[in-house]
Amino acid sequence: MNLLVTGGCGFIGSNFIRQRLTEQPSPSSLSPLASRPVSLAKLINLDLLTYAGNPANLADLAHDPRYVFAQGDIGDAALVARLLAEHQIDAIVNFAAESHVDRSIDSPEPFIQTNVVGTLRLLNNARLYWSKLPEPKKGTFRFLHVSTDEVYGTLSATDPAFTEETPFAPNSPYAASKAASDHLVRAYQHTFGLPTLTTNCSNNYGPFHFPEKLIPLVILNALDGKPLPVYGDGQQIRDWLYVEDHAAAIWAVLGRGRTGETYNIGGLNERPNLEVVQRICALLDQKSPRADGVSYAQQITFVTDRPGHDRRYAIDCTKLQRELGWAPRESFETGLAKTVDWYLAHRDWCNDITTSRYARQRLGAAAEGERQKAKD
Repeated sequence: MNLLVTGGCGFIGSNFIRQRLTEQPSPSSLSPLASRPVSLAKLINLDLLTYAGNPANLADLAHDPRYVFAQGDIGDAALVARLLAEHQIDAIVNFAAESHVDRSIDSPEPFIQTNVVGTLRLLNNARLYWSKLPEPKKGTFRFLHVSTDEVYGTLSATDPAFTEETPFAPNSPYAASKAASDHLVRAYQHTFGLPTLTTNCSNNYGPFHFPEKLIPLVILNALDGKPLPVYGDGQQIRDWLYVEDHAAAIWAVLGRGRTGETYNIGGLNERPNLEVVQRICALLDQKSPRADGVSYAQQITFVTDRPGHDRRYAIDCTKLQRELGWAPRESFETGLAKTVDWYLAHRDWCNDITTSRYARQRLGAAAEGERQKAKD
């Protein structure tokens, strides 16, 4: 298989690529419409390298002869067409997205540009390329779109978990942009016959998670002696999915999922945000205690809630388990312990982002703001 992965330098994309390049094929790793293990001939990683795209996530794999990195935008039609043709791509896995809710509230437009317009252009390129493929390659080609449970909206404490049949009700600009992209993928399958697959996942956590997200933010702030911010009362519930389990599920869907179908991927680990923060503090108390002997929990600080903050997400992944035999390997306890260990062992990676890459992004945004003021 020659595989095109978009957004592969981000958190989930880089973990997916790492898994694909380091794991040996197994009987559960089947190619589309075939009953044999699939091996990767080539994996092309197309990433624009915005603030959250970090080549360091895959630096140790850069010399793998199967791995090719291309810097660029999924909305660049000429570039995507060239990559598809040049590398004779057999499948596309689309991770490329703006994905931070707070950022979408501050500035929605980049989310529309990447998540909606970018996905539309990628679908156009995929359709044109696929339509010209000879059989049997045309019959085995796949376009897998990676999405989120936030498209379904919010749940009360007693509502049943989201299924693939739950109506969309996005409540943030980010969620709305992902819902739009999901609809586009569905439309391209229904109208043009493009063999698509969509996955909607719950909250991911694990290695290489960008430090502005809850779990890495709490770990790093705790170690730096900073406040540990908790929105509102901290009782917003999320279903936590270890990123390597997510990557394995995506591979299973790509290999054996039914075209035109959506598969929900959940960690089966619903936890209130406050409990997550408290568990991180307890792990750090054991693994890297404060010099004064006080628990890191003393740094927890409640802050004003996010506008329109969804109260609860929960994923019913029965369809994925039933049809493809997938189940998460990590419990929340084992996955969180692994995550804390990884961040303790990779402070250099974290420092590079928080002091240099992230700082440059903030400076660039400030400079753009000054240019806009000058125009006004």
